[in-house]
Amino acid sequence: MIGILGLAGAAHFLKPRFFDSIVPPQLGSARKWTYASGVAELGCAALLAAPATRRAGGTAMTALMIGVYPANIYTVKKHWHSPKGRAIALARLPLQIPLIWIPWTIAGDSTA
Repeated sequence: MIGILGLAGAAHFLKPRFFDSIVPPQLGSARKWTYASGVAELGCAALLAAPATRRAGGTAMTALMIGVYPANIYTVKKHWHSPKGRAIALARLPLQIPLIWIPWTIAGDSTA
């Protein structure tokens, strides 16, 4: 999880246009949300990396993954008329489930 978050968080700064494109326009500045979510992902990775803050990191990551889920739904709507784009966007929806469940499990682990 730490590696996934670290890479994804860094990618928000290295390739922000991709992430800008999945921010629903109703939220305003896409770049602001791209950078904020990148910082949040890097912060969650840091929390998960340290044993003393691992449970807090699990809680934070769970909240973050739930919070970004609307971007995945927006992406489905955005690409609905493109068979390939729609298929990719729809495939991402269930992939978010383990990204919510795993950190939730970490947050509830009394040995973490």
